[in-house]
Amino acid sequence: MVKAIIFDFWGTLVENGVFPSPVRQVKYILRIEEHFSDYIVKFEEVFMLKKYDDLYSAFKAVCEAFNKKPEQFILDRLVGMWNKHKLLAKPFNETIGLLENLKKEGYKIALISNTDCFTTDDVLDKYDLRKYFDHAVFSYDVKMLKTNPKMFENILKELDVDKSEALVVGDSIETDMNGAKAAGIKSILVDRRGRRDFNPKIKDLSELENYMGSN
Repeated sequence: MVKAIIFDFWGTLVENGVFPSPVRQVKYILRIEEHFSDYIVKFEEVFMLKKYDDLYSAFKAVCEAFNKKPEQFILDRLVGMWNKHKLLAKPFNETIGLLENLKKEGYKIALISNTDCFTTDDVLDKYDLRKYFDHAVFSYDVKMLKTNPKMFENILKELDVDKSEALVVGDSIETDMNGAKAAGIKSILVDRRGRRDFNPKIKDLSELENYMGSN
């Protein structure tokens, strides 16, 4: 029986403030030709495992990692896009209602995110979301990405539940689903555009409680 639900943040609970997603826009702006699955691992390792003084420093590090010249107009464009993303980000329509229901029903709720040190905290505070989570883990704090099973194992320990009693909910196969699999935890994909080949999956969070009730 599921006692704890571990949610991804971006693209699962909260809508990105720009489209395409900010990480995809970085790839486009820097003209990075690597396949997305290779690019995203390297990008997150550079951008989301360290606390930088400011976004310019963070994007300079990204440029260096991909052998791109950190020209000022490129950095300005990247920083402007990322700030717009934070400014316009908001919870999906069904997010708060779902979290409130899950809390009332007694589930333990955790938040896990591969994220930079400038964005997620501000969005959590802006929409008063922290109160819904029993525990939250961010990559830049623990120096780990979700592909590392220890990131999930630490959450289970904090929540005092076994991996068989947890469910991971996320929108990324590469990080959320594969990360949960590596940690031996059940997972379900949120596929809002209906384009991903994965089972089980739901179209949005409004379907989560029905899925849990049928399993």
